[in-house]
Amino acid sequence: MARREERSESRTLERLMAARELGSVRFGRGGRVRRIDPIASGILKGMGQPHGERDIFDLFPELVGSEDAIEAVLDHQEEALRIPYVNRGDQDGGAGYLHLFVFADADPGTGLVVIENVTDRGRMWQELNQHRYDRVLRRYGLDTAGGASPEGLLGESPLLQELRKNIRKIGGVPSATVLLLGETGTGKSLAAHMIHVRSMAADAPFVEINCAALPEHLVEAELFGYQKGAFTDAKTARAGLLQAAEGGTLFLDEIGDMDLALQAKLLSVIETRRYRRIGSDQSLPFKARIIAATHRNLEEMVREKTFREDLYYRLNVVVFQLPPLRAMAADIPVIAHRFIETYNAEYQRRVAGLTPAAEKRLTAHQWPGNIRELRNCIERAMIFTESDHIDARDILLPTSPAAESAEGQWEVPPQGIRLDEVERQLIRSALARTGNNITRAAKLLGISRDTLRYRMGKL
Repeated sequence: MARREERSESRTLERLMAARELGSVRFGRGGRVRRIDPIASGILKGMGQPHGERDIFDLFPELVGSEDAIEAVLDHQEEALRIPYVNRGDQDGGAGYLHLFVFADADPGTGLVVIENVTDRGRMWQELNQHRYDRVLRRYGLDTAGGASPEGLLGESPLLQELRKNIRKIGGVPSATVLLLGETGTGKSLAAHMIHVRSMAADAPFVEINCAALPEHLVEAELFGYQKGAFTDAKTARAGLLQAAEGGTLFLDEIGDMDLALQAKLLSVIETRRYRRIGSDQSLPFKARIIAATHRNLEEMVREKTFREDLYYRLNVVVFQLPPLRAMAADIPVIAHRFIETYNAEYQRRVAGLTPAAEKRLTAHQWPGNIRELRNCIERAMIFTESDHIDARDILLPTSPAAESAEGQWEVPPQGIRLDEVERQLIRSALARTGNNITRAAKLLGISRDTLRYRMGKL
């Protein structure tokens, strides 16, 4: 009687799955495939994927690294494992999408991978993300078709012309690692977006991580992902940004602030094109371009042993130096006009441009904050101006010596100074201002925490 009820429930479930066009792959422990039902076979065939594999990890590579989670499902410790929007190529050469669900089967030690073809929803989801991405790029003046340039690359100065030419060249080599150097606010992130747009498909992911913004113990987990139980709070497995960047670009901003131990692991990823999640012994492939950026002097950090020399030479193959804004003063009005266009659209204004007095005031400033400072200046002027042109009186710029560039701040007295004593006093002042917090003191001094520790030991 119980057997008949089980068979009846099983047939009912099969009819429900067929009505929803859900396919299933039955498997045993270790991932060995026992049966692929006709619906699953049709879905996989429709996406141009051969399905003669007898292992679910070959059939669905996205499950690699989730072995412990699957075992927990089979042991009824977890209800299910869900992996949404798995990307597949379809027969037309476009993008197809699957939802994957792993359940325990009625027979002990066996499971089901239930697959659902969600290509239509996936494409809508991808299109929505693309629209959001396009809005961000338009805010910074970058057209995804590659026809426009970000503000930091506007202008006709020789430095910018050379940079634009080199970015066009690197667009044809989507596997090359790129290093972007330049002061804070020169547009390194925008240059990374431009390289990505010119070298990748329209739906390729662009994944950004700021190495300085995340605590050191989180950067590794964010990059590599982790297995369930890898550490105290790892209650479920999680894919990392390396996997999220598959087929696109991984942008590592402020790489000069990356911990030395993590630098070694990143070097291994660049050299082998493989990585492991935290807590896993399974090696996964990495197929994405790496773009790294920093405002720090990496050569000096290598000499001070705060940045790995072998990683530096791995990154130092294709290097772009972004010029500071003060080095292209003639282009400042052009960049400012682009910001005016952007904020006209955002704030529903009709500001026509700059008065000659405003242009003169902008070009005379040294812009220690570079493009970012100029953008903030124009945005503030756009909010408060009551005219159809921004005038000099609408432009608020810092006038204190502390706000100007470092070149005019310090002078050597006639009797001379001891440089090590000046450095010692500056470090003491920074530590006193931050309550002896080394991380915050390093930020005040514009150096990494490791560099500060090195200099404290040296002095």
